[in-house]
Amino acid sequence: MAHEDHKFLRPLYRRILLVVFCAGWTVFELTMGQGMWAAIAGGMTAYGAWLFLIDYKPERAKPPEET
Repeated sequence: MAHEDHKFLRPLYRRILLVVFCAGWTVFELTMGQGMWAAIAGGMTAYGAWLFLIDYKPERAKPPEET
């Protein structure tokens, strides 16, 4: 099972909160004048938005059916 398929991340609100947290961290680092950390947090935000919001496939997250 891939990390993005973990059952904790199935509800949409948790995935949105994760991305919003990373975006807030990016803004915080920018306001503190830490460009490098802001770039790292911004990259995490972009990757998280792609992985958890844009490319997320709920059918991948379903557990396999038992026969």
